[in-house]
Amino acid sequence: MKAHDGLYIDGAWRPAGTTDVIEVVNPADEQLIARVPAGGPLDVDTAVRAARAALPAWAATPPAERAARLTALRDALVARKDEIAETVTAELGSPLQFSQAVHAAVPIAVAGSYAELAATHSFEEKVGNSTVLHEPVGVVGAITPWNYPLHQIVAKVAPALAAGCTVVLKPAEDTPLTAQLFAEAVDEAGVPAGVFNLVTGLGPVAGQALAEHPDVDLVSFTGSTAVGRRIGAVAGAAVKKVALELGGKSANVILPSADLAKAVNVGVANVMSNSGQTCSAWTRMLVHRDQYDEAVGLARTAAAKYGDRIGPVVSAKQRARVRGYIEQGLAEGARLVAGGPGSPHEKGYFIPPTVFADVTPEMTIAQEEIFGPVLSVLRYEDEEDALRIANGTVYGLAGAVWAGEEAEAVAFARRMDTGQVDINGGRFNPLAPFGGYKQSGVGRELGAHGLTEYLQTKSLQF
Repeated sequence: MKAHDGLYIDGAWRPAGTTDVIEVVNPADEQLIARVPAGGPLDVDTAVRAARAALPAWAATPPAERAARLTALRDALVARKDEIAETVTAELGSPLQFSQAVHAAVPIAVAGSYAELAATHSFEEKVGNSTVLHEPVGVVGAITPWNYPLHQIVAKVAPALAAGCTVVLKPAEDTPLTAQLFAEAVDEAGVPAGVFNLVTGLGPVAGQALAEHPDVDLVSFTGSTAVGRRIGAVAGAAVKKVALELGGKSANVILPSADLAKAVNVGVANVMSNSGQTCSAWTRMLVHRDQYDEAVGLARTAAAKYGDRIGPVVSAKQRARVRGYIEQGLAEGARLVAGGPGSPHEKGYFIPPTVFADVTPEMTIAQEEIFGPVLSVLRYEDEEDALRIANGTVYGLAGAVWAGEEAEAVAFARRMDTGQVDINGGRFNPLAPFGGYKQSGVGRELGAHGLTEYLQTKSLQF
């Protein structure tokens, strides 16, 4: 597996200021596939200085030219789509078909959407006797997770560049090779030196240095709520802007009028996708008491189909975390109807598709984000009870509602405390705002709403 032995700073691959390395392991067979530099605070400082120096010229670049660079970036990603899919499969463990259809294709579409937005977005508007300017916020520190490695990078870097910001990216240490491929694409696209910089490194070292750096104007972070709180505190002390996309414990509400079999099958597929490592996964399935036993049976059957179709979780640490939650669910009285804490393979960080029944709202597995292929099925008495359960966690990232009539599902969805809701299996829309209520985050990604996160407002009065 190809890997750069340097950091991409100021338009070139440069040696890191430390000899520390990150070992990249294939989670499917536990084999070492690469080593990359573990950059430290001095490397972060060098990258931020480069971004700061490049900011005035890039911010002054006409939006049409920024759009042209983003179009070239999209084209460079298209040229690498097979290599991207293979790399994600190697370092994340995602099955190749899923890597091709999602991990490579979706970020390419998102990059294209920001090329269009950069060319069409209005960066000025008239409000009475004022001209309102929407200007780049400055230097962006982007800290991205491992579960959708390229998508999360593009969802931050593309709008930042479209807005006229410069960027220092610190990707997840589990999936740095995908970030290096992205840096190659940026270089090929002709993005000026210093506008984009990549520092691979550990979160508590490089990530913390980036969040704390006084010349970083905005920190955009995707990851756990616990780390998001720390970043928010650091940014708050410096009065700098943050965009936080954090955890979720999303409810899949199946109303009695819904097509039960379809709702359950799609719901199970949603949870098992990416081996359950999706922050917006519908990990709580809410079913009316009269349909509960049938739904559990359908979920058991559906989960069995995914036994050999999902990949491993990303690491031994993540496997231990997921197993711990499964064991806690059993200890608290949930009934295991599929899967469990064991592994179906001798090698690799695999967790079998797991379904719990008789889960009550206060159980740990119904309250905390597990981030693995684990579904909890809960029963409700009536619609008000379903709403209470759906809204009864600290999270509010996503959700789903199923009903015989669309209007019935929409009426319920309007009462859910969450950032996005899929109605009767509605498709993902890369132009719609993505983000959460409550402890699921601050701000939005994707589309025009994602672009505005990287802009600040100035008004001129005449």
